[in-house]
Amino acid sequence: MTYFTQTAHPNEATGWRSPAVLLMIMAGAMQLSFAAWWNLMNNFAVQELDFTGREIGIQQSIREIPGFLSFLAIYLLLMMREQTLAYVSLLLLGIGVAVTGYFPTAIGFYVTTLIMSIGFHYYETMAQSLSLQWLPKATAAASLGKIISVGAFAQLIAYGVIFVAWKMFDLSFTVVFAIAGGLSLVVLAFLIMAYPHFREGVPQHKKLILRRRYWLYYALTFMGGARRQIFTVFAGFLMVERFGYDVHEVAGLFLLNGAFNMVLAPKIGRLIVRFGERKALILEYVGLILVFVSYAFVTNATLAASLYVIDHAFFAIAIAMKTYFQKIADPADIAPTAGVAFTINHIAAVFIPVLFGLIWLVSPAAVFLAGAGMAAVSLLLATLIPSNPEEGKEVDFWFRKPAVQPAE
Repeated sequence: MTYFTQTAHPNEATGWRSPAVLLMIMAGAMQLSFAAWWNLMNNFAVQELDFTGREIGIQQSIREIPGFLSFLAIYLLLMMREQTLAYVSLLLLGIGVAVTGYFPTAIGFYVTTLIMSIGFHYYETMAQSLSLQWLPKATAAASLGKIISVGAFAQLIAYGVIFVAWKMFDLSFTVVFAIAGGLSLVVLAFLIMAYPHFREGVPQHKKLILRRRYWLYYALTFMGGARRQIFTVFAGFLMVERFGYDVHEVAGLFLLNGAFNMVLAPKIGRLIVRFGERKALILEYVGLILVFVSYAFVTNATLAASLYVIDHAFFAIAIAMKTYFQKIADPADIAPTAGVAFTINHIAAVFIPVLFGLIWLVSPAAVFLAGAGMAAVSLLLATLIPSNPEEGKEVDFWFRKPAVQPAE
């Protein structure tokens, strides 16, 4: 049985050949490459290419361009299935990471970043669409937590190997990039040979979908993309530039992140099922406000590392945004909206790294205080999510409701 010879319905497949397990292994394959690339990226930029905040901002903006163009995925689906596009995306990701070390120039890094990023962002778009189609609504948050946990385990493998082997074997950036990308390609070959083509659930619209009733989801997605840049670009850069973290030390920090995610993500998924999306997201945004304000004034390397781990731990709560959309969406809108959502998520991501890279040269604290402001806007939006969202009940304007009059 291979992807090319057998078709199966997602509800009929069980055991290790089920769609849920396929999504878990794909998440692991993606993280083997991306986690290693992310671990090495700042050190490669600073130590090999002498990047400053200006160049790292340009490189990160280039990385986000494919995310901004994720809406084009819907047109690629006119030519191939979603599962096929997910596999092609993993192929590009693996190749982009594997060849990074062979082009140790600014232009070379920009080009390989673009190739890697096309694979990463289109994979993420398809993975989100397929998971919301294949996973039952009642348990989707718990299953998504397990998928994140498997991805975190793959992160642990990547970070752990780098942490132990970087100094011990005097590894080079070129070797580690090549091994990480190659491992993802090996796992991809296994997936193609071991899993059938799973049919999508409801046939998906093959056009762009923008619906007024999804506006709150769009707004949360936009703010999430803007706020995420502060963490992904500048929090890691802070650790290397200000506190002088070496490759193996960054790997150790990421190792802690992966361990927390592997343990916490399934629990967070179950808690979202129990308490709902609104409470989960409110908790996330309150925590992020405190973390970003602390980043702005931190002067101790250990405290900065602790903030980095806490910041990353909040990422798993973003499951709640996906399940909120799953509950309010027309099932046929899931694939096209996934592409649109990734584009919305990356509107700010295209210009924030460059703009804030310039601000960084003047005041790193201002960058993180701006992140706290973004988290505060997200907090206000999260309060509008209904306790039990569904089609026709997408937003709860609680501040417009008249006060309950006491019984006479």
